[in-house]
Amino acid sequence: MHILVSNDDGVHAPGIKALAEAMLPFGKVTVVAPSENRSAIGHRKTMHKPLRIDPVKFGVPGIEAYATSESPSDAVSVALLGFIKEPIDLVVSGINRGANMGQDLTYSGTVTAAFEAVIARKPGIAFSLAERAEDADYSAAAAIARQVVGLGLYRQFPPLTMLNVNIPSLPLDQIKGFKLVRLGLRTYNDVLISRLDPYGRPYYWIGGEAPTGHTDEEG
Repeated sequence: MHILVSNDDGVHAPGIKALAEAMLPFGKVTVVAPSENRSAIGHRKTMHKPLRIDPVKFGVPGIEAYATSESPSDAVSVALLGFIKEPIDLVVSGINRGANMGQDLTYSGTVTAAFEAVIARKPGIAFSLAERAEDADYSAAAAIARQVVGLGLYRQFPPLTMLNVNIPSLPLDQIKGFKLVRLGLRTYNDVLISRLDPYGRPYYWIGGEAPTGHTDEEG
């Protein structure tokens, strides 16, 4: 089996390295991902300027890796359209730093990378770790990703179905198993923050507290 790995945190993020290593037991692994962090970029498709793709040192023996100047969905698209010559059987994306639930899926580059695979009629799975810390431990999430792929769950769904997997930030022996649920809803707490630059011109940040979920929904 040939597995393509991508993400939105960037080709050198620890989560993608953990995921790519976890896929090695299944066959050939190739990485095509953004050259830098493209979190919350959504399903952007680059059409009006060239895409650059360069080989990069990934640090995992046996894995070829490439970085693109553009979005995660671009990375998957160019790989499936022929940049990667050997046919690809499965696309996995992640492991994202932070959960992707509810309406997050419309923003997440990790999720839209997997969705781009589904558009191309390839199975796509997005993996996210429910932990935002920069020093997060991805080992348990990588083990879960290996289990999910090994079980072949993606083969049991109808065509054009994407699997979005969120993994708690817990030791592996404390993760009790899997539960399949429909997509739930998030409540966003965004606020507009306005400040002045040294020249007196206003600039803006979108800030606020992290979104919350609907506690009566499993998804």
